Amino acid sequence: MSQPATVYFSKTVTPEALKRMYQVLDRPLKGKVAVKVHSGEPGGRHFIQPEFMRGVVDLLSGTIVECNTAYEGKRYRTKDHLKALERHGFTRIAPVDIMDADGEIELPVAGGKHLKTNRVGAHLENYDSILILSHFKGHIMGGFGGAVKNMSIGIASSEGKKWIHGGGDPEVLWDCEQDIFLETMAEAAWSVAKFFGKNIAYINVMKDLSVDCDCDSHPAPPEMADIGILSSLDPVALDQACVDLVYSSGDPGKKALIARMEDRHAIHTLEAAEALGLGSRKYKLQTLS
Repeated sequence: MSQPATVYFSKTVTPEALKRMYQVLDRPLKGKVAVKVHSGEPGGRHFIQPEFMRGVVDLLSGTIVECNTAYEGKRYRTKDHLKALERHGFTRIAPVDIMDADGEIELPVAGGKHLKTNRVGAHLENYDSILILSHFKGHIMGGFGGAVKNMSIGIASSEGKKWIHGGGDPEVLWDCEQDIFLETMAEAAWSVAKFFGKNIAYINVMKDLSVDCDCDSHPAPPEMADIGILSSLDPVALDQACVDLVYSSGDPGKKALIARMEDRHAIHTLEAAEALGLGSRKYKLQTLS
């Protein structure tokens, strides 16, 4: 039986703590490094702020990467998405790259029930390694968004996002059966993890814990206090640890986020990801002082 994955946890939510949570993984990301973030839909305010992540991005000499959305909005077309990245301050801390600006490539999904390939931004091939830097929070469709969502839907091209949301059929983009959508998201994440192999690391920031995603231009205000920053080399263990910290919190405001996760059967994303071999839901939480 494999050993539980290690997930590191810091209750301190500062730029310095974020940098430390990368360093404690002891897996230096080398070559040309992508830092996958959520650029935030204009109007929203809970996405991880550029100045908060500047230290770790500088440490990696990283490029901030994103892909365009599947829906009409201010991040649907590359020129508008670049304006959003500039407006939100990302261009002040690092180079930025809309990875599907020049089309897409297809990554194989071995054994996928819903996807045979995952369509991702073509520029993904330009990077040697990647940091999946995610804002853990709720999500209107997935129940929660963390590492698995950030490297599945987040790295998918605009067209690829439609395939994921449609459970392998873009014609049913917003009408896919819920568990199939969650399984497809896990399949897409698996393909990205396989693409990078050991040249990938994961950090989740548990602050501004709204029930809504950073893709919402008018997100609900958070109802619970910030929890901390977590990091791991296992994205499934990392997201599971975040879910467990929400449930175990003594903050009564957690009810809204828990309701969102349970209503969308969010845990099935991690069940499906574990079944695919993306990672393990069993973990050892190591709290840093």
